[in-house]
Amino acid sequence: MTTPTMDIHEILKLLPHRYPFLLVDRVLAIDKGKSIKALKNVSINEPFFGGHFPHRPVMPGVLMLEAMAQAAALLSFHMMGAKPDDNSVYYFAGIDGARFKRPVGPGDQLVMDVTLERSKSGIYKFKGISRVGEEVACEAELMCTMRTIA
Repeated sequence: MTTPTMDIHEILKLLPHRYPFLLVDRVLAIDKGKSIKALKNVSINEPFFGGHFPHRPVMPGVLMLEAMAQAAALLSFHMMGAKPDDNSVYYFAGIDGARFKRPVGPGDQLVMDVTLERSKSGIYKFKGISRVGEEVACEAELMCTMRTIA
């Protein structure tokens, strides 16, 4: 069953990221334990555009992957009914099959569809596809895990 959206205030309660590294602006839909659809509004004011590339601003591919991982983390927290605490952190464990199909630039809305493929021994595997409109911008398989920190 799909749940209502999640606004930035709810996202800030779940993700430890802050400006300029918070890359999810809104959750459009969550199907608990299955999938999430999230949104990143890409603005000319993004700090990375000054150097990537000044004459033709392009969102770095690694940040598109990070945005999908942040959406995956939100899906995981929602699925577990848990909130992160100061003693744990959600890490990338791997990225496979990353492909970049379309540049993402100022004024674009990056819509991320992330689906949980499997969960085993605390490692979650997701399939992520990011689009601008109907065009695929990025896709990858993401593996993430929660770890306790000292």
